[in-house]
Amino acid sequence: MMIPGTYAVALLLTVISMLCWGSWANTMKLSGKWRFELFYFDYSIGVLLCAIIAAFTFGSIESAPHDLQGPAFSFMDNLSVTGRTQMAYAAAGGVVFNLANILLVAAISVAGLSVAFPVGIGIALIVGVVLNYIIKPAGNPALLFGGAVVILVAIIVTALAHSAYAAGKLQAASTAQSVAGPLASQRPAQRRSGGSPFKGIVLSIGSGLLMGLFYPLVELSKRGELGLGPYAAAFCFAVGIILSTPVFNLFFMNLPVEGEPVSIGEYFKGTARQHLLGVLGGMIWCVGTISNFVAASAPASVNVGPAVSYAIGQGATLISTLWGLVVWKEFAGASGGVRVRIALMLILYVAGLAMLSLAPLYR
Repeated sequence: MMIPGTYAVALLLTVISMLCWGSWANTMKLSGKWRFELFYFDYSIGVLLCAIIAAFTFGSIESAPHDLQGPAFSFMDNLSVTGRTQMAYAAAGGVVFNLANILLVAAISVAGLSVAFPVGIGIALIVGVVLNYIIKPAGNPALLFGGAVVILVAIIVTALAHSAYAAGKLQAASTAQSVAGPLASQRPAQRRSGGSPFKGIVLSIGSGLLMGLFYPLVELSKRGELGLGPYAAAFCFAVGIILSTPVFNLFFMNLPVEGEPVSIGEYFKGTARQHLLGVLGGMIWCVGTISNFVAASAPASVNVGPAVSYAIGQGATLISTLWGLVVWKEFAGASGGVRVRIALMLILYVAGLAMLSLAPLYR
């Protein structure tokens, strides 16, 4: 299987992971009014498809460094000799991630990229860094945990910005209604998407707490001489996603976080473009995930470590936030105070990620 032989390549893979994890959600935005529950069926298909392609290409090359952390088998050999416990750990990681990701997608539909990612992925980052360091210590703990604290502050600032922005919109709507006077009462009430402005934050927090747990499960699947390699782990992980999607998704279709319940028949009414965007979103996310798993499995001499690999990958928050702010204009018309909070959040995230990136160099 293909594994990086230098620290620079391993770090590059984590950057690719960051870009993919921060960009895949744009495919959901591009799908228009397509419900996120329906989008997610195609997304899970894209994840499995990408994992299979990677397993039978990059994962089937039989050469590997002698000091590889884990098995040096090709994908099929790896699956044939590894234990069921390791495969169960990876699949369980996929199930846990899947529920977390559905909550994240729901949060995006309610509050947008620039809120869901900083809050949800930020919490996941903190939980993941702590648990991954306990399972496999790597990097300077002062820089690791110091960076996690800085990112926690960034999360709080994001929540404050969203709260202030929502309050400003409500005040503006109230002012407009009072100015319009009696005419406003004659117009049909306009439904506010997502109900409470804090619903997106609550969904993001639930997503983050769960998402911080999936990566440690994947690391447990790679333990031992006959543990899973990164490509086999990604495949088992994808199987966990595809098997659990109907269970989780049908729940949200019948008890939606916003809007009316949607039937499975609506899925077949989607356009080819909407279905392809869902599959593409899943494939983009999976490319980032496999890059991250491979970087964490590099030889000991160049290994960035699972805690650092996961943490840098979660710099996706910055990418997604910039997409939300610059392209999708999610904070359009925000007051100066809200803009200051958003700028402060970005600065804190950069500082926290810089500390996490430097952690392997000062072990």
